[in-house]
Amino acid sequence: MSALHKPLRIAQVAPLHESVPPRLYGGTERVVSYLTEELVRQGHRVTLFASGDSTTSAALVPGCERALRLDPRRPATGPLHTVMIEEVFKRAATFDIIHCHTDCMHFSLARRESVPVLTTLHGRLDLAGLDSLHREFSELPLVSISDAQREPLRWASWAATVHHGLPAELHTPSYQPGSYLAFLGRISPEKGVDRAIAIAQRSNVPLRIAAKVDEADREYFASYIKPLLSRPLIQFVGEINENDKTTFLGGALALLFPIDWPEPFGLAMIEAMACGTPVIAFERGSVPEVVDPGQTGYIVDSIDEAVEAVHKARDLDRRLCRQVFEERFSAERMALSYCEVYLRISAQQRAQLRPQQHSGGRRVS
Repeated sequence: MSALHKPLRIAQVAPLHESVPPRLYGGTERVVSYLTEELVRQGHRVTLFASGDSTTSAALVPGCERALRLDPRRPATGPLHTVMIEEVFKRAATFDIIHCHTDCMHFSLARRESVPVLTTLHGRLDLAGLDSLHREFSELPLVSISDAQREPLRWASWAATVHHGLPAELHTPSYQPGSYLAFLGRISPEKGVDRAIAIAQRSNVPLRIAAKVDEADREYFASYIKPLLSRPLIQFVGEINENDKTTFLGGALALLFPIDWPEPFGLAMIEAMACGTPVIAFERGSVPEVVDPGQTGYIVDSIDEAVEAVHKARDLDRRLCRQVFEERFSAERMALSYCEVYLRISAQQRAQLRPQQHSGGRRVS
């Protein structure tokens, strides 16, 4: 149990696209799982709103029968999320805090609710229209998953930055340098798998690619990436599950993270560190907040620099990679950080409600 306060009654609200945790690839839902399980372990009373095929020690309220991405019926996502969020707010009085990971779908209900509602934003924030959205709902507290994520909306109502965390026991580290480079994630232009292939070939080190291909990226994969997979040293593994990651990442010399977009966090980086594997990443988005150059990996600006980093990666201390993970990126640390935010915004909301109570229940602006 957290020493911060008495047990809290917490609603965790996940997207329905993947189960919690996901069967294969899935960042947001995986983090929601780690957070939920750790909050339960610390003694809090947690209710998880997620797809019905989710696995959790919390009380599960299903928003649909199965994860939408894997449902062969291809159901419409909007209606199911709307119904789930309505159910969350019907039960609002039974919670001390509602913590949503559903982008902005709950905002209109949240502003009319007296129970504190916290939103973690998991995506990029440099998209047109987001400034108007967050100016309209400027009273709703937000959590960023990196300081870099905030950059397009520095003025928004940020309550905290909370970096992602993993259970300490999830991966067993390997302290012997591996024989290949690893790419983990999804195939899309911004993830830079073409760069990873170029780095591996110029380094003369094999590359294994464990990645999913979203429907939206199938044409890109077929036209630009699939022809590269027949090149020497390149092996396409496809999507892997959580159990396979320990062997996949632990057996690698380094994880290549050659992104070409403002990555909000990058879960694969701390998954690699948990396995004792250093990270070679391009300097975009959250990377400087996660990777310590010369300790847990290298931050580079070009393929040339990445090739040089590959040759130096063997000399990095893999035990230090694991140590940094345990100190900075554990699920325990993540959950404690969120509990601090829960208590703070709850106290702020109580203070704001007092003038209304003294005015006979009239809203005081």
